[in-house]
Amino acid sequence: MLYPLSYEGGGVDPSGTISGMEPRRYTATTAPGPRGRLMIPVPFDPDEAWGRKPAHHVTGTVSGRGMRGTVEAGGDGWVIGLGPLWLRDCGVEPGDVVEVVLTAEGPQRGDLAEDVAAALDASPAAGAFFDSLAQFYRRGYLRWIDATKRKPEERVRRIGVVVELLEQGIKERPGPGG
Repeated sequence: MLYPLSYEGGGVDPSGTISGMEPRRYTATTAPGPRGRLMIPVPFDPDEAWGRKPAHHVTGTVSGRGMRGTVEAGGDGWVIGLGPLWLRDCGVEPGDVVEVVLTAEGPQRGDLAEDVAAALDASPAAGAFFDSLAQFYRRGYLRWIDATKRKPEERVRRIGVVVELLEQGIKERPGPGG
């Protein structure tokens, strides 16, 4: 069982707003994982911190070394699994006490323009799929929508297209002229 040693950060502020973009800082003891991975416990529920999603893509540091990964359910809570390639040069081993700083990666629902957020809220399937995407795909869709600033009617059309594509489980936006 993995237990964090200390924890500081994020959560729900007094107004009830989820403050997910502030870095979450904590200290934890690492443990060995399957296939040569290193498991690091996460002392908070990422669904509460960043909204319910099938996967929580994160970026941050472990003992000062940059990392990107996914927070996943593991045993009695949440963990980050770091692979052998990351471990090769970082000097961290199972049983080490590490300082961890995590931030949700990429645009989150609270960061979206009102019209885009409303469209995703109106289609739970599209919203859930958008939330599951890695930042690269989320940003691709958002850039495509935002490229219409001078044509409001085109923005509305593109938002509709994006919702349809997300409902179908399509990760990438249409090509030029789509």
